[in-house]
Amino acid sequence: MKLPFLFISGPEIFVILIIVVLVFGTDKIPEIARGLGKGMRQVKDATNDIKREINNSAKNQGLDTDIVTDINKQVNDVKENIDDLTGPIKRNL
Repeated sequence: MKLPFLFISGPEIFVILIIVVLVFGTDKIPEIARGLGKGMRQVKDATNDIKREINNSAKNQGLDTDIVTDINKQVNDVKENIDDLTGPIKRNL
């Protein structure tokens, strides 16, 4: 199954790239890409810092931060058990 990428096909992406080159010029495109990369990196670093702060404050207050991991493990175990039970039924259909 092929999933569309924002409902844009190959020729439409090509036209957009041509317009970008015409508007910004070939010398500005690397600078724009670098700026976007730095911005994305800063956002990623900020979210990691926020996660780290939340985990540190939870640990300092004595809260169990491993509970999410335990819950995910249990949910995956239940999924596997259901798949084991429904496997023969699916094969018969």
